[in-house]
Amino acid sequence: MKFLCILDAISKMRSNMKRTIILVTTVLAALLITTKSFAQDDLVRVFRWYIPQDGQFVTVADGEYQDGQLINWGWTDKTLLFWGYRTPGPNRVAVNGWMNPVTRAHISICEDEFTDDQMLKWGYTQKHLQYYALTRRGSNTVCVYRWLISKRNSWITIPEDIDTDVFLKKGYRRKTYQYYGVYRNVDAPIYDQL
Repeated sequence: MKFLCILDAISKMRSNMKRTIILVTTVLAALLITTKSFAQDDLVRVFRWYIPQDGQFVTVADGEYQDGQLINWGWTDKTLLFWGYRTPGPNRVAVNGWMNPVTRAHISICEDEFTDDQMLKWGYTQKHLQYYALTRRGSNTVCVYRWLISKRNSWITIPEDIDTDVFLKKGYRRKTYQYYGVYRNVDAPIYDQL
């Protein structure tokens, strides 16, 4: 009889332990998923588009314009360059987009590269915040440069991991360091699930 009482107590205890383990596991999983989604919500994809009519490349953050709107304007060759941040933070710099209505050149510059007065004197207008970029190299980052083709006053943003031979052949020169982007390849969503 004592044996059955002990066996009954152990089975009740085992049942309560299972519930406790399931509860703790569920809470930890929810915290992990919530934390991961907040971190990913702060990331924004940064693309390069090409404007054939002007022979210009434009750097555009996801959500800055609707894709349909850009396609309607005749923009083509949407290419993912890297990821930036939606919000300011430590070791981040604001990246602003400018447009020159005379030369139809688009440029993305950090907030401390040139003053607004300089940009206005050079004919650039329509300043708008695009995203925030890192000022220091870290793990999973890529160095981002701006190149210029002088004959058309055309700028292009190129991460260090892209083959630049094509752009050198087109006449792009004056490679200038800008900032660091978050490197994300096509397999990133798979790894994020692990």
